[in-house]
Amino acid sequence: MDLTDNLLLRYSRHILLPEIGVAGQARICDAAVLIVGAGGLGCPVALYLGAAGVGRLVLADGDTVDLTNLQRQIGHGTAAIGENKADSLARSVRAINPEIDVQPLAQALADTALYEAVAAVDLVVDASDNFTTRHAVNRACVALGKPLVSGAAIGFSGQLAVFDSRHAGSPCYHCLFPDQTDEPELRCAEAGVFSPLVGIIGAMQALEALKWLAQAGAPLIGRLLLWDGLQADARVMKVLRDPACPVCGPAAVQAG
Repeated sequence: MDLTDNLLLRYSRHILLPEIGVAGQARICDAAVLIVGAGGLGCPVALYLGAAGVGRLVLADGDTVDLTNLQRQIGHGTAAIGENKADSLARSVRAINPEIDVQPLAQALADTALYEAVAAVDLVVDASDNFTTRHAVNRACVALGKPLVSGAAIGFSGQLAVFDSRHAGSPCYHCLFPDQTDEPELRCAEAGVFSPLVGIIGAMQALEALKWLAQAGAPLIGRLLLWDGLQADARVMKVLRDPACPVCGPAAVQAG
């Protein structure tokens, strides 16, 4: 993409960074990213990726804005209560950066629709809030060879990882969190969530996505970042691919 004078000025603080420069910003502007979920994590991810100039943002969420969301979902205002979250967040992103293409999908992606959406982008950010969606997104990304930036937040604790099955030894989401459908999962509605926590994890997801798109630094592949908001403590753990993983292991690849 050729950056106009207006775009060079808009993204000048990125371009000043030697790790990004004009070439890295052009890669960001040429990219397409799918964000699954337009809630607590999806809001900061979309706002930062939009502000940074990702050329095409696809926002997918079938839920509507509720009063209880406004404590942390900063892409939605009070006037958006009752509106689809993808539509509301798309409007907020366009208000920040009208130079990019923002496509809201007012639906919960699954099956063929999910695979079509993943196939049409360069990178996927999982900002959903349930294991069923996370595992479905992971399967689609592995099958289609797309990098996945995954985040989660509950209470005062958050986690972040980047998965790219094209890298030798890189695990997938299933390697870390096997699909245990009979295990209960915590939801914000039951357990609560500290409002800035989703901003911290969401901003980190945006950081990892932009690094990958601009080809700057080392992505968090094969590592899991754990953040304890109460203690302001971060730990990074190495994670290996599970050779018996039914999603990304050798047997799964041969079957595919």
